[in-house]
Amino acid sequence: MADNTFTLITGRSGAQGTGISWGKEGEGYREAVQLVELNPADMECLGLQEGDAVRLISRYGATEALCRPGNLPTGLAFMAFGPVANQLTGAETRASGMPDTRGFEVRLEPVLNRRGVDKR
Repeated sequence: MADNTFTLITGRSGAQGTGISWGKEGEGYREAVQLVELNPADMECLGLQEGDAVRLISRYGATEALCRPGNLPTGLAFMAFGPVANQLTGAETRASGMPDTRGFEVRLEPVLNRRGVDKR
């Protein structure tokens, strides 16, 4: 991880799958799609704790999410498919009909910790 830069992958998560069965307006789905998972060592390097808010910035857009530790290699970030992650993906499909949703760079910036202390 150099300069708070991560490789973002998006995909389905168990919580998202369970939440969507109750509808995209349900609390379970909304909570599942607003999380970004990071390697615990990366979180420690950034001074983050579970539940802290972070800003993710890609070449396509930016969004905010809540971080939590995940079983990921250092330098990798994971988000469930959904409206929050979609703000980071581009519209270009390269004739595939599907935009890139995996393997692109994002910069991650701490915003607020879970106690509401501004970390900017």
